[in-house]
Amino acid sequence: MWDPTTYLRYSDERSRPFYDLLSRVPAVRPRTVVDLGCGPGQLTATLAERWPDARVVGLDSAPEMIDRARALPTPVEFAVADLRDWRPTGDEDVVVTNAALQWVPGHQELLRRWAVELPAGAWLAMQVPGNFDAPSHRALREVAGLPAWRAELAPLQRADPVDDPADYADLLTTAGCAVDAWETTYVHLLPADPAADHPVLAWMEGTALRPVRAALDAAGWSAFRAELGVRLDAAYPVRHGQVSFPFRRVFVVARTGAPVQENP
Repeated sequence: MWDPTTYLRYSDERSRPFYDLLSRVPAVRPRTVVDLGCGPGQLTATLAERWPDARVVGLDSAPEMIDRARALPTPVEFAVADLRDWRPTGDEDVVVTNAALQWVPGHQELLRRWAVELPAGAWLAMQVPGNFDAPSHRALREVAGLPAWRAELAPLQRADPVDDPADYADLLTTAGCAVDAWETTYVHLLPADPAADHPVLAWMEGTALRPVRAALDAAGWSAFRAELGVRLDAAYPVRHGQVSFPFRRVFVVARTGAPVQENP
């Protein structure tokens, strides 16, 4: 189960990649704009502000997220749906998926299909976290592999679920798109409160730790997060009342209908 309140911790830091992604989408008067994996909807609402004449749709598989989104004062149409089942209907000129595809095994095939099925001249914009080899995630895998939790958590461990920008660029170019792909490492300076959890632990509870929390009982979860917190404290020490948390993200903006360039 997703917890919108927990997810919205550090909302400013989580929002910045969305705005950086959309800054590279120069669509002027799109007919329909779709946000796949819209979460609690506050970023999707900005799409309706940017393109007030467009029909804007936000889809997410978590009912808790859609309930929060529907409470927003926005004309966006929110619905519970799995992005794996979504298919273009012919008038979508902008499709956005922000920090969602990392949860979908085989999402590369989804991107290829969307690129082929969207109308020519449409924009497909995606962002995924690329920090799966960061100290935070290495610590998560180490703790999950300890005997106390291995049985419950081993099936949840994943290899790096996302590709590099060049791989996505090749995939979408082959699908007939003009592609702009890049990566950015943000250095988030997270305030640290001695009376509260380590800030990186608080960050991870909104996303990466969600499957872990669902798999453990209350006692197991308490012990797990305590052990992880010790390792995060060592990996991300507090300095000057804050923690430096580098976070790599991968971005791709593709314009459909571009001719494929063949090698001579």
